[in-house]
Amino acid sequence: MYFRAFNAAYNLISSFKKLTLRSQNYSKFLVTGNQFLRLKCAAFIHTSGANLGLMEFFDEKENWVVNEIKVGRAWRKDELRIKSNEDLHKLWYVLLKERNMLLTMEHEYKEKVELFPSPERIDKVRESMINLEEVVRERNKAYYLLETGETGERPGKVAHNRLGMKYFYKCAEHLLPPERNRYWFAKMQLWYKRKEVHKFLLFYREKIFLEKRKARVRERNSVLQLLKRFPDADMEALQEQYPNVDVERLKTWNKARGHWVP
Repeated sequence: MYFRAFNAAYNLISSFKKLTLRSQNYSKFLVTGNQFLRLKCAAFIHTSGANLGLMEFFDEKENWVVNEIKVGRAWRKDELRIKSNEDLHKLWYVLLKERNMLLTMEHEYKEKVELFPSPERIDKVRESMINLEEVVRERNKAYYLLETGETGERPGKVAHNRLGMKYFYKCAEHLLPPERNRYWFAKMQLWYKRKEVHKFLLFYREKIFLEKRKARVRERNSVLQLLKRFPDADMEALQEQYPNVDVERLKTWNKARGHWVP
């Protein structure tokens, strides 16, 4: 009697183990309710009508044999300002997808040593993305100014590097304050106060001054040659083209007079 009861319990436990193993194996292929909802939501991420896989990184096959592709212009800021945040969010991913496709096609054409058709498309997409970022930044600034009185942008200041040259430094959070950070003092504070750095800045500023003076002399000589060859030229247009040159003063110079008989 005890043997029959033990045998029945053993069979029950073994059958239960087999059922659990089968359920674990089948559970790999089953989809729960939450996973089904996730898959259903993921279908709306694609901007194209169907999920094309890796072929979405390539252009349409009709454009592979065309030397020129007609496209529109880039998005302007005025057109982006009238759109909602949801539309801007969707448009950003459309432009991102288009940029990835164009860069992939450009790389493929370079590998085949062929000309990429209408390369200005990349510039138009890049310009559109820059304009979209600026519009979003404008809205963020307006929101933070209204709510907190600040722009919400990352603060910055003008700082000096190791060579004493100025640059715009974007502030960041640090664990130690600057007066406690010895590494920061050794890296930033002690270098641009040395005599070698002052000597370098002296020669560097002299070089910039000489380049600017050469540019002014070059523009002045160009205006003198134009006045010498075309004495009846439009002075207003000439002054507009060379704003850094005093055209009326150069008219009185002897170098501006031509070799003609009045």
